[in-house]
Amino acid sequence: MEHEILFLNSLFSAIGLGEFAHNYSHVIQSWFVMLILIVASAIFVRTVQLIPTKGQNFFEVLVEGLENFMVDITGPEGRFFFPFIATIFLYILVCNLLGLIPGFSSPTANINTPLSMAICTFVLTHIIGVKFHGVKYVKQFLGPVIWLAPLMVPLELIGHFARVLSLSVRLFGNIFGKETVLAILFMLAGMFLAPLPILFLGILVSFIQALVFMLLSIVYFVLAMEEAH
Repeated sequence: MEHEILFLNSLFSAIGLGEFAHNYSHVIQSWFVMLILIVASAIFVRTVQLIPTKGQNFFEVLVEGLENFMVDITGPEGRFFFPFIATIFLYILVCNLLGLIPGFSSPTANINTPLSMAICTFVLTHIIGVKFHGVKYVKQFLGPVIWLAPLMVPLELIGHFARVLSLSVRLFGNIFGKETVLAILFMLAGMFLAPLPILFLGILVSFIQALVFMLLSIVYFVLAMEEAH
C-alpha cells in the first residue's frame, strides 16, 4: 500500500536520496524489515538465560513449533534447511504486517520482493536435489523411460519454472490486494479510523500468505529429496 507519507522515503529524501526512495521504495522497506529481524535476533541472543523469560519462552515456542511442523513433513533429513524455512517465514510475515502500520508499506506488495524469494527457493530446491541424489537427480527430468526424455524434459523444466511464478504471483497478488483495500479504507475513513475488522483480516491474510509460501517451499524441497527414488 502506498500511503501519502512513507516515513522511510521521507528520511531518504532528507539525505538527498529522494529519487532512489521513489523508484525503490520496496527495497527501503525490505531493509527496514531486515533491520527489525537482525536487531530482534541480537536482543534475543543477548538475553538468553538458563531460566527463560517470557520473551525467550515465546521465541523458543515459535522456533520449536516451526521446526517440529517442518520435520513432520520432511522427516529429520530436512533439518538442515530449517534456517532457510524459518527465515523466509519470519521475513515474509514481518513484510506483510508492515503495510498495516500507517507510514509504511509492505515490500511484498511489489512483485520484485516475492520474485527474489521464489528464485532463492527455486535454487535451493535443486541444491537439495543434488545433495541427496548427486548426478542421478537429473533423472527426474527424463521421465520413467529414456525414449520419453525429449517430451519430458521440456515439460519438467516448464513445471519447475512455473513454481517460481506460482510462489511470487500468489504472494504478490494477495498482499497487493490487501494493501489496495486498506488504502481505499484509509482514504474514506481516515488513517486511524479504518474499520478494525478489516485490519484483523489484514493480519490474518499476512500470516496465511507467509505460511503458504513456507509450506510450498517445504513441499518443493521434499519433492527434490524424493523424486529420484
